[in-house]
Amino acid sequence: MNASLLKKITTLVLLFFIINYSFGQNIQLSKNAKVSVITCGTGNESYSLFGHTAIRVQDTISSVDVVYNYGAFDFNTPNFVMKFIKGDLQYFAVAHSYPDFINQYQHEQRSVYEQELNIATPLKQKLFDNLNTSLASGESHYTYKFIDKNCTSMVVDIINKTLGTAAIVKNADTDITYRTILYPYFYGHFYEKLGTSIIFGKKVDQLGTQLFLPFELQKSLKKASFESHPLAQESKTIIEYNNEPPFSWWNNPYTYIVLLLFIIFIKKKSVTLFYLSFIAVIGGFFTFVGFYSSHLELGYNYNILLFNPTLLGLLYFYWTKNKKGIYRLALFNLLSLVVYFFLIINKAHLILVLPLVVTSGILLVRLAILNKKRIPIII
Repeated sequence: MNASLLKKITTLVLLFFIINYSFGQNIQLSKNAKVSVITCGTGNESYSLFGHTAIRVQDTISSVDVVYNYGAFDFNTPNFVMKFIKGDLQYFAVAHSYPDFINQYQHEQRSVYEQELNIATPLKQKLFDNLNTSLASGESHYTYKFIDKNCTSMVVDIINKTLGTAAIVKNADTDITYRTILYPYFYGHFYEKLGTSIIFGKKVDQLGTQLFLPFELQKSLKKASFESHPLAQESKTIIEYNNEPPFSWWNNPYTYIVLLLFIIFIKKKSVTLFYLSFIAVIGGFFTFVGFYSSHLELGYNYNILLFNPTLLGLLYFYWTKNKKGIYRLALFNLLSLVVYFFLIINKAHLILVLPLVVTSGILLVRLAILNKKRIPIII
C-alpha cells in the first residue's frame, strides 16, 4: 500500500469518527433510557486483580447501548515502562458497544454486575452529553494514579459533576487502611501480594477514605442517596463466574518459607552474600522510584530499612577483606531491622515480611560474630 492511499484511508477513518462523535452528542435520550454503573469482576492476570468500572447508557428507542470505559491506555506509548513508573502515563476513555464489552468479559470469564442509577431523564441526558464531550474533546485523558486517579475515580467524578453534588462518596470500610483493603484481592497470588506490600510506602497505611476500587464503589452505591431517595437500584448480575485462582506450585507462601529456610541453614558465604546483595538491589530500586516517581504510593517507603541499599557495601568489604567494615555494616543493618520491626508492628504486612526480617537478622548476626575483632586473653 503506497503512502498516498494510506493517507486517504486514514483521513476517511478520522472523518467517520468526527461525524460519529458529532452525531452522538446530538442524540436525545427517551424516557426509557437507563444509565448504569458497571462493575466487572476480578481476574487472574495482574492487570485484572482489582476489577474494573464503567458506565452504560442504554435507550432502546434511540438505539443506544454503549459502555464508557475510562481504563484504556496505549502500549505503544514511547518509554511506556518508564512513564508508568514515573507516574505520567496517560489513560483515556473509550466507548464500546454493550455486546462487544460483555463478550470481552465472557471471553475472560469475569463476572459483570450492573447498578442502574435512579436519576431523572434530563440528568441522564446531561451525563450522556458529558460522557460524549469528554471523549470528543480529550477531557477523558488523565494521568493515572493508583489511588487518586483511575477508572473508578473517573466514573465517580463525572457522575458527581453531572449531579452537581458529591452524591457518591466512600461510605464503607473507611476505618481500615488502603493496604488492608487491597489484601483480599491477592487471594491465590502470594508474590503479587508480597511485592505490593514492600513497594508501597506510607500513603497506603492511611485510612481508606477515598473511592478507588470497583467493588468499593459498588458497595458505596448501595448506601448512596440523591434528592432524598436511593441513588442506585439493587445490583443486577449480568454474568457471573466463580473465579478460583489456579493452583500454583511456586506462587504460594510455602515456597517463600522453604527458600528462606534454605538460605538460613545452608550456611554458605556465597549464598549469604547473594541474598543480602539481592535485598540491597531491591532497596536501591525502591530508593530510585521514591525520588523519581510521582506516584505518592511509592514515596516515603520505610521498607528500605529491611531492603537496605547499604548492604551492597558488603561486596566491597569482602573484596577488600575489610572485617571491620563488614562488622560495622552488619551492626548498622541490625539496628535498621530493629527500627523497622517497631515501625511495622501494627501494619497489615507484618506477617508477610516477618520471615524476611528473621532471615536477614540471622544472617547479619552471623556476619557480625564472624567478623568481630577478637580480644586476646592475657593470662
